[in-house]
Amino acid sequence: MGNNQERLKDLKALVEKWEEPATKTKKAFLRLKEYLEKLPDTILSFKSRPGVSHSLRGTHKNQKEKSLFVMVDIIDDDPSNRWLSVCFYGDMITDPKELGDFVPGGLLGEDACCFDIDKWEEELLSYVEERISEAHLSAADSG
Repeated sequence: MGNNQERLKDLKALVEKWEEPATKTKKAFLRLKEYLEKLPDTILSFKSRPGVSHSLRGTHKNQKEKSLFVMVDIIDDDPSNRWLSVCFYGDMITDPKELGDFVPGGLLGEDACCFDIDKWEEELLSYVEERISEAHLSAADSG
């Protein structure tokens, strides 16, 4: 896991350099990251593709069928105006308020439900946290 620890250091460096925009997307990202860190049996990993995205991935330790249950992407096409895309496998969550976008093949080649966060919105962040908990529970049962 040393390699993943290095990647998480890369995440820390990215966050430290990221100036908080008026939209407060950095604050929103940190809130979701902290939420994931508090979920039991969750393993976090990080993959950076500068100029494209920086992906924080959550996996449940019992998960066998899929490689993650959530991917929180920092979209980096414009570093001065980064936004978030939080994606789940479509079969791991519900979206009762239909706030997400269905993306065929959008998460590692499988159908996904993604939520775009381009500014701090308390209601949307709470809703996405509920989806994270739902996916986490689904992942725990998939092992």
